[in-house]
Amino acid sequence: MKKAIYSKESKLLCQWLTAKRHEKQLTQRQLASLLGIHHSIVGKIETGERQINIIELIGYCQTLEIDLMEIVQRLKNSYMVN
Repeated sequence: MKKAIYSKESKLLCQWLTAKRHEKQLTQRQLASLLGIHHSIVGKIETGERQINIIELIGYCQTLEIDLMEIVQRLKNSYMVN
């Protein structure tokens, strides 16, 4: 089994988080400020340099006012295709 950080699902999650941030018209710095983290963490998550854990993902979704289950379902569907 390939490490999760290199999986297509991980890439999908990074792209989704970036797209959702763009939809809210926020910069990485603005989102980081709302999350109470350093902006470099947002950048590393979005580029796949750093994985996001479930607690952080929930915080991201709450901050961006998006449905966590949307990405969970997408990831599940992507994983099932493999």
